[in-house]
Amino acid sequence: MWNYIKAGLAMDVDTLDQLYDPAFENVRVDESGQTVTLTKAQFMARFRALREQGQSVGDSVDDVTFPATTDFGDHAAIIMRRVKDNAPVLYAFIWRMDEGQPTTILREITFDKDISYLVKMVQAAKDA
Repeated sequence: MWNYIKAGLAMDVDTLDQLYDPAFENVRVDESGQTVTLTKAQFMARFRALREQGQSVGDSVDDVTFPATTDFGDHAAIIMRRVKDNAPVLYAFIWRMDEGQPTTILREITFDKDISYLVKMVQAAKDA
């Protein structure tokens, strides 16, 4: 997890691309119940665009905690908690750990305050 977090903080898209499984999906859920699912290609495009604009996804990882972890067969689930705008944000990561293969992130489920902007962005891309 720390390699992933550090790669995100550094906007190291090459490392992120290696860590995300080819079947990776980012599932976002907000407090009003809106959901959106981003494919690996969509998620990586967002990281690349931010990096090209000189932006980042944060400047510190001091707030990161892992309140729960579990493994089941060749998968593991890690719950991560962060603080964003003075409010907790929870993430669930599902890792694939196939023997003889690189360990990769299969799913990232994010529980956020409001994803209206993301829902609109995904819909606009579908309409284009």
